[in-house]
Amino acid sequence: MTIELKGRRVTKEVEPETGMTILELALKHDVDWGFSCSRGTCARCRCLVEEGAEFLSEPNDREWDRLDEEELEEGFRLGCQTAVIGMGPVKVRNKPYF
Repeated sequence: MTIELKGRRVTKEVEPETGMTILELALKHDVDWGFSCSRGTCARCRCLVEEGAEFLSEPNDREWDRLDEEELEEGFRLGCQTAVIGMGPVKVRNKPYF
């Protein structure tokens, strides 16, 4: 079971590591993932979970503060706040606002 990370130009399938965030995995595996702050305030690491949300942490207060409820319902998350909590297939695409 892998996590597919789709950056701006680079896509990689990587082994899930429980406790690591999507952003941490992308940086570890040289996926071109946008970010500025890694604290959940800039939203440059915003991403769309296309598959496997059940293997990721629930949205936290920082995500609720930064993203609209509609975005969260559609599967958008902050890569710096979204952690792997289980083993299973996951597909995530970096989708910043700009």
